[in-house]
Amino acid sequence: MSRRGWALFVAMSVIWGVPYLLIKVAVGTFDPVLVVFARCVLGAVLLVPLVVARGQQRELARHWRPLLAFTVLEMTGPWLLLSVAEQTLSSSLTGLLVATVPFVAALAGQLLGGEEPLSRVRIVGMLVGVVGIGALLGLDVRGAEVLAIGAVVLTVVGYGTAPLIISRKLADVPGVAASAVALCVTSLVYAPFAVPRLDQFAGAPLDAVGAVVVLGLVCTAVALVLFFRLIREVGPQRALVITFVNPAVAVLLGVLLLGEPFTVGIAVGLPVILVGCVLATRRTRARAPEPLPVAPA
Repeated sequence: MSRRGWALFVAMSVIWGVPYLLIKVAVGTFDPVLVVFARCVLGAVLLVPLVVARGQQRELARHWRPLLAFTVLEMTGPWLLLSVAEQTLSSSLTGLLVATVPFVAALAGQLLGGEEPLSRVRIVGMLVGVVGIGALLGLDVRGAEVLAIGAVVLTVVGYGTAPLIISRKLADVPGVAASAVALCVTSLVYAPFAVPRLDQFAGAPLDAVGAVVVLGLVCTAVALVLFFRLIREVGPQRALVITFVNPAVAVLLGVLLLGEPFTVGIAVGLPVILVGCVLATRRTRARAPEPLPVAPA
């Protein structure tokens, strides 16, 4: 990848690794539905004025179908499905299942055509990344109900295919505008369930409120804009390799900020994940054209 691509990759890995910590703080006080609603509203409040000031709303009407599809696959559907699934699934099993997103993206890209073919090195890199996630998080299958696993599988399909919509159907739509639409739509979907719970903010601890604010402004609004740029810079397949790094960032933050133990699994898993990321994002070398046969003189 280019230096710009790596910079965006690292930024996204950190920014989408932080929410695990912030959500843990927020849901200790607020209902999960309210947390999702609040982060979407805050993100929309930040981005919508930028869209209007730049006059970008005019470009959105003719792209409403792919915008709606992206919103449902990337945000509205997955956030609800994960909330349901994690009521019974362990975080380790959920994280391991979500780590399969790059495989889904690669498969979808090959089926639909037009994506860069996967080299053996990149396939090995993705497999190494999954192994690293397994070492990092462990594997606890207790309470693994079929419906909950199905919800995560649907989430993985959404996460794996939504970036393809960005690269194929929304290439000329500014990331700020597309993100603003997605946040507005998701806010409307969650509003009937979240608005009756708004009284939970009255007298809430400052750390919980601060966690929600950072989730909305940084980990949602800013992150979505950077995610669009990352996809356009390195392609959807490489962009989604961040799903290997996000849990690693979350685990490190837990060790550094929450005093969680530094285990052997962390010591083994982190370097394995980094090796997997380097291999999985490696640029595929173009094959040299075969020489044309020379007719005998």
